[in-house]
Amino acid sequence: MSPDRRTAVAAGSLFLLTEAAAIAGAVLYHPLLSAADGRLAQGADTRALLGVLCEVVLVVAVAGSGAALFPVLRRHGEGLALGYAFGRLLEAAVIALGIVAVLALVTLRRDAGAAAGADVALAAVHDWTFLLGPNIALGLNTVLLAYLAYRARLVPRFIAVLGLVGGPLICASAVAVMFGAYAQLSVAGSAAALPVFAWELGLAGWLIVRGFGPGSGAASRADGEVADPAGVRP
Repeated sequence: MSPDRRTAVAAGSLFLLTEAAAIAGAVLYHPLLSAADGRLAQGADTRALLGVLCEVVLVVAVAGSGAALFPVLRRHGEGLALGYAFGRLLEAAVIALGIVAVLALVTLRRDAGAAAGADVALAAVHDWTFLLGPNIALGLNTVLLAYLAYRARLVPRFIAVLGLVGGPLICASAVAVMFGAYAQLSVAGSAAALPVFAWELGLAGWLIVRGFGPGSGAASRADGEVADPAGVRP
């Protein structure tokens, strides 16, 4: 297996892991974040801590996908490749802030005498990090990666187009949520996230099964030809 093929499998697997970990974390967090009376139902704290573990996996997978793709992406634009890698690190850092808020919320709600407003504030911190990380930062990162993939033909064009459409759409949806147009967990919010979800699944599946397109090494080959125009190398 070539280095690029290994990179493709690793990156595709990390994208699948981000989807699974994000969904599992959201489901496990729900009883904690939606508790109307500020008190934990039986077992809700355990579920929330399992959700924290899922989001720790998510943080590692998000940062890892940026690092895994960098060697291939830099051949087609080092500035954009660096932007994508650092963008994924930023996305992971914002998610990590939300994890800390959830851990603090679990501790607070275990205490029957905790201040009523503090738990609401911590839940709001998590909600904002969820909006800024897996929505706005994700949307911007999606546009960067989809543009590079489209330009270099790293994946079929229809997959890249899903990212080029889905990235701006989820950013616009996050701005709409920010200004109160609708709730993040709503029909409109879910519909806006579908293209990005399809992009990540399609990208992951293609990379694992087929790898990068023939254009993945084109830039490095071209650089080699320019550096050795007379064919001096053996």
